[in-house]
Amino acid sequence: MTPSHSLKAAAPPAAPLTAALTTHLASLLPSSSRDSLRTSVLPSLLTAIAATSTALRAAQDVSLAGSSNSFGDDQLNVDVLAEEAIRLCLAQCPSVVTASSEEDPVEKPVQHTGLPFQVVEAEQDRTHGEVYTVAFDPLDGSSIIAPNWTVGTIFSLWDGTSALGASPREKQIGAVLGVYGPRTTAVVALRFPGEEKGGCFEVGLSESSEAGKGQEWDLIRPSVSYAPPPFKTRYFAPANLRSTNTHAAYAKLVAHYMAENYTLRYCGGLVPDVVHALVKGHGVYLSPVTETSKAKLRRLYELFPLSLVVECCGGRAVDPVSGENILGEKGVEGCDERGGIVCGTAEEVEHAKEVLCG
Repeated sequence: MTPSHSLKAAAPPAAPLTAALTTHLASLLPSSSRDSLRTSVLPSLLTAIAATSTALRAAQDVSLAGSSNSFGDDQLNVDVLAEEAIRLCLAQCPSVVTASSEEDPVEKPVQHTGLPFQVVEAEQDRTHGEVYTVAFDPLDGSSIIAPNWTVGTIFSLWDGTSALGASPREKQIGAVLGVYGPRTTAVVALRFPGEEKGGCFEVGLSESSEAGKGQEWDLIRPSVSYAPPPFKTRYFAPANLRSTNTHAAYAKLVAHYMAENYTLRYCGGLVPDVVHALVKGHGVYLSPVTETSKAKLRRLYELFPLSLVVECCGGRAVDPVSGENILGEKGVEGCDERGGIVCGTAEEVEHAKEVLCG
């Protein structure tokens, strides 16, 4: 039983951008060819994160929703709340024409509910056919939300009307990681065709200083990147640590981190674990694939957007089996393709690749 997206509820109120953030976006996206991305798409995704944050803070009880997604995973009430909040926000953005999510993993045309057809058509004409596909994980880490740990939302943004069969290196042009903890923040990565690195910045949600204006997004860090060596403190985040019992190479790698006095930082939430390294300037996140522990991270909803963020910050993201870069030319043909990941500081990823892949 998959969630219904009738979108009969009212769209969440927009969370406006401060002048500093608006100016920063204009400096990153000066070309008119990305006008809708700057003025509509990114603000809509940030509004979706703000709406999800509000919904989570109001959901004091975390419980099974009585439904499951297409992968057979039981859904929590907070999964459904996040999915609905995001869909409502995407419905207000004419340039987002296709969407799919981990909770409803089928690409479908976005229903621009509440927007007259003429408005949608005029906006797409004004932006010269600038259209996007959004793939998202509405609530990554829902299994750790009951004890009130930090969780996140993952957005992957693609040029065109579909992400399926497209090259992630060329067609995935943006990724946004929403982080819900004591504060609500987001990390935004952008990289366009022909660019080698791209750029990444961090924003935060707060109450506006103007009375009655509500919440707004402000710029926290105009540039996010991993720090260069030497490193004062080195961090590692090993997912599925119990697989070291049967995976000798993974056990060797973890033993290396312990022997070299790395600091363990792992909470079980993909978004906060990856973002921790971006805040500290160093870290390696490992999610191996073994004979007894199959691949679980979905390429479209998790691996591709996370890899874009990591690469835009100067890091690397590779497959733990093949050692190949996750963001190559090969895309996905279906929404449920899965894999593992090793990502973070480039030097650490290279070492982990040598140990895991030989």
